[in-house]
Amino acid sequence: MSLIDSHCHLDFADFDPDRHRVLQRCTELGVAHIIIPGVSRQSWSRLITICDQYEQLSLALGMHPMFMHEHQADDIHILTQLIEQHQPIAVGEIGLDFYFPGHDKAAQTTLFEAQIELAQQFDLPVILHVRKAHDEVLKLLRRASVKGGIVHAFNGSMQQAEFYMQQGFLFGVGGALTYPRAQKLQALFTELPLESIVLETDSPDMPLAGHQGERNSPESIPTILETLAELRQETAEHIATVTTANCNSLFGWH
Repeated sequence: MSLIDSHCHLDFADFDPDRHRVLQRCTELGVAHIIIPGVSRQSWSRLITICDQYEQLSLALGMHPMFMHEHQADDIHILTQLIEQHQPIAVGEIGLDFYFPGHDKAAQTTLFEAQIELAQQFDLPVILHVRKAHDEVLKLLRRASVKGGIVHAFNGSMQQAEFYMQQGFLFGVGGALTYPRAQKLQALFTELPLESIVLETDSPDMPLAGHQGERNSPESIPTILETLAELRQETAEHIATVTTANCNSLFGWH
């Protein structure tokens, strides 16, 4: 089986002690490809360097809505230059996060719209981070014409999923699926068409059930796969084949 982790922050310092070993282990486990989204200007240079070092890593560049305190006025200009120079596979991780009190809805929306425009300009898909804001994101996407993408850690409604699918989006599922109490999420990913699902870890965050407080890793992908296979009563091989093909199709890989 050839598996893809469609969302992993392997550039974070959590992996500095053993990044090479983690990637070796991923290869042994069949995790052949890992997508690394950017979160802020401060991390882009390091992210680009790490992705250049390993063939199995793919670069995405963007500004995360939870890092608003780090973003500067000229970051969009720098992001534009880096996209031209380094040709990432997507603009991301971008979106809206209205989860925490005191968020600046207007500032997040302005930044999101600017990055959607970049995705349109460079004909790239987007990798979305959305919390408590699916309706707002869908409203903005309807006005734009982006090349689809991935809704990372999707936990919205089936109705919202239908709207995303109409615009060519896939849904990332990770460690949250392994928690027994996540019955709503489990029901959602049982009902969604397999052709709209991709696997992810969001490492080093979103650890699997039983591993709370530990560093998550792309090595968790096979466990997430097995959990999804049990829920959907389908073989792991079939789910691996389809979810990998979904990523390949979105990003124009073989």
